[in-house]
Amino acid sequence: MPADSQPLVGIARLAAQAPLLEAKRTVEYHELPARSLLNRCSSPRMPFQWTINPYRGCEFGCRYCYARYTHEFMELRQPEDFEDKIFAKRFSPRALREELKRVRAGEDIAIGTATDPYQPAERRFKITGGVVAVLAGLEGHRLSITTKSDLVVRDIDLLQRIARANVLHVNITITTLDAGLARLLEPRAPRPDLRLSAVRRLAESGLSVGVFPNPIMPLLTDSERSLDALASASAAAGAQYFGGGVLFLKPCAQAVFLPFLGRHFPQLATRYRERFARSAFLRGDYTEVIKERLARIRARHGLASLPTDYCPENWPADPQGELFPPDAA
Repeated sequence: MPADSQPLVGIARLAAQAPLLEAKRTVEYHELPARSLLNRCSSPRMPFQWTINPYRGCEFGCRYCYARYTHEFMELRQPEDFEDKIFAKRFSPRALREELKRVRAGEDIAIGTATDPYQPAERRFKITGGVVAVLAGLEGHRLSITTKSDLVVRDIDLLQRIARANVLHVNITITTLDAGLARLLEPRAPRPDLRLSAVRRLAESGLSVGVFPNPIMPLLTDSERSLDALASASAAAGAQYFGGGVLFLKPCAQAVFLPFLGRHFPQLATRYRERFARSAFLRGDYTEVIKERLARIRARHGLASLPTDYCPENWPADPQGELFPPDAA
């Protein structure tokens, strides 16, 4: 260690000491101790009170991903670290059951708010599957899962169990139907048609499912024709709602997205640099135009803007009761 460097502390020290579980050609998987898989969300802008992210880092490598900053907490600051160094959180079903006792009946738990819970690491380590199995023992809660992966259909049986005693919504993110553009923007994510197939499977299984075309990217995925085609395909697959959040670029995402534009869409690079030099968020007329465009498109295809509440068949009569029986394994 250089003389002027500071010793690593906290999660940075844990990450540096994390044992290597497996390595592929470009990706390393490490195990990361975690004090809790369940984390409270304190932001008033978010519609949920609790989050679960089984992995840190995401192998899908989406160029625009806002969550890249989370690797900086581990002193992993190279842009490629976020998709090439994946940390699987240490998981104990019993510990998660204890953590879930902190959640009040009716509060929202969101899975996949920072990194994709069904990314390729899940095929190896099955942490999300373990989490979903534990959540299948809950009653009287609101839960959501957000993913770009068709791997979510693996857990349909468990998701149906959850949905019978809790309000559950599954959000599938699809930014474009253009497979070539999707491969550039989201190089390791499943193809758009595979994600639409997942929407269809989930809908046919009786689950509440919708499509998030997020983020909507100016001059890349924001045209009425592009969004309308995606909404039409989503409705045909059984989606009940169609979201729509405009791109924002934190500095960590700008470090990846702006050079990406320079390589593949040089005619857009300068305009993006100018717009995002002032703020990570787009404001003003553009956002209003997109809101109006989405409203027209949703109306055209009979889609809601948000998940629709429903009454689960086994919703507990006393949702303040015990979440788990005393002898739960």
